[in-house]
Amino acid sequence: MRAGVVVPAHDEERHLGRCLSALRTTGAPVVVVADACDDRTAEIARGFGVTVLEITARNVGVARDAGAAQLIRAGIQWIATTDADTLVPPCWLRTQLGLAARGWDAIAGSVTVTDWSEHPAWLSRLYARRYPGPGLHGANLGFTAEAYRAAGGFPPLRTGEDRALVAAMEAASLRVLRTAAVNVVTSARRQFRAPRGFGHLLASMALEDRRRPAPVFAPFPEGRT
Repeated sequence: MRAGVVVPAHDEERHLGRCLSALRTTGAPVVVVADACDDRTAEIARGFGVTVLEITARNVGVARDAGAAQLIRAGIQWIATTDADTLVPPCWLRTQLGLAARGWDAIAGSVTVTDWSEHPAWLSRLYARRYPGPGLHGANLGFTAEAYRAAGGFPPLRTGEDRALVAAMEAASLRVLRTAAVNVVTSARRQFRAPRGFGHLLASMALEDRRRPAPVFAPFPEGRT
């Protein structure tokens, strides 16, 4: 089964090079969809010899769909998606394809954050407690071309396009595996792109915690110290 990768990117010149360097280890063709970019995103992508589509939608759902359509036209049978601020391991696609060979139509993997420096020190522990499972992330998703077509493709949403696609797949009785066995490393940057994506989730958690009232401690009864 031939596999390919879609990377949507909006003004990602800071992160894209590392992302594409990691993807090189998979040996798969890559389509970078440079969406409404005002920086060197497309230039950097072309420097890696990948296919570059330039669009002006400013919409990650549209961008992912454009990349997936390009791969399907090229005869790709397994489509994986990640994000421009994400690093995949060399075994990323190999693991997905191994699971696909067992009959899964789509694989939703987990994400790990290794650099929490832009957030309070306690946020990583709160995130681990609240979201212990693999979750569902456009940064770590793979599926067959047939399943993608059956589900209607990525909807034109500025955020939540990954969850909407998987929901449509499950509604069509396709087999979706959520697993931590397929993992990628992503950033926890505060200057996130998707309005309500992963970066927004972390920022909301930090704000939520800061808004909690400080605990009120009753004084000791008389005679206690």
